[in-house]
Amino acid sequence: MPYQVPEPKIFACTQSTALGEKIAGAYGADLGKIHFSRYSDGEFQPSFEESIRGARIFIIGSTNPSSENLMEMLLMLDAAKRASARHITAVMPYFGWARQDRKDKPRVPIAAKMIAKMLETAGATRIITMDLHADQIQGFFEKPVDHLFASTLFLPYLQSLKLDNLCIASPDMGGSKRAYAYSKALESDVVICYKQRAKANVISHMELIGDVKGKNVVLVDDMVDTAGTLTKAADLMMERGAVSVRAITTHGLLSGNAYEKIEKSQLQELIITDSIPSRDNHPKIKVLSCAGLFADVMHRVHHNTSISSKFIM
Repeated sequence: MPYQVPEPKIFACTQSTALGEKIAGAYGADLGKIHFSRYSDGEFQPSFEESIRGARIFIIGSTNPSSENLMEMLLMLDAAKRASARHITAVMPYFGWARQDRKDKPRVPIAAKMIAKMLETAGATRIITMDLHADQIQGFFEKPVDHLFASTLFLPYLQSLKLDNLCIASPDMGGSKRAYAYSKALESDVVICYKQRAKANVISHMELIGDVKGKNVVLVDDMVDTAGTLTKAADLMMERGAVSVRAITTHGLLSGNAYEKIEKSQLQELIITDSIPSRDNHPKIKVLSCAGLFADVMHRVHHNTSISSKFIM
């Protein structure tokens, strides 16, 4: 009889349990059983409650701060390696610490590379992630990396809005490549914001390169943290004559007083994915699920088929 490839087993870190259940459901499987024991001082220990010997397993978990989320992923990878799993794929919808991908001043770490090495040392044999802060982070890994794009989700949604005089905008110079890719796919104009920071999460000055008068603007970015950049850019564009301003950002960290800033801003809508659990519901925030995308890619990886159709841009 021909050899039948056994179905993989899917597990989730505690912070990503809700997304893990959605991904497992879209894959057509149940989420695997795992138990976390906790000590009174905060130390914790994951334990797989079923055999994974010789199996391909997927461990789902975004590693946004606090660092406990990263530690969970590392411990689960190590546990899987020591339990003799054959293939261990870290499914990281959001790869945390990615903003530290280079030395932008002396005597600072390159945290993204350090974490890549930690994941491999812990036992990851493959990484699946989405919209890294910088594409070159893939080069920090010696293992295969499947880098997915949320444009697979965002483009159909934007097309469904049927906006006239559409204009794609980047909130900073670093995101210009992403903005140009969206503008090419949507056959629209593109503008760029130039910003200067006083310090992390604090903008001292912003200027607009391009014309937005009479246009429906869509800002595109990989993440929204305190929402300072997006809201300031939206207000600036409305001042320059835009009809409306929306924003699409893959990862909604939404820390600090981000919700308050969004509420007071000229942003008509903020569209994010569920790569990170939302703290609150908000009428201006729409969440598109990335579960179907990850489930499809995981199925293709397991059966060794191409995932190139998932790279819209």
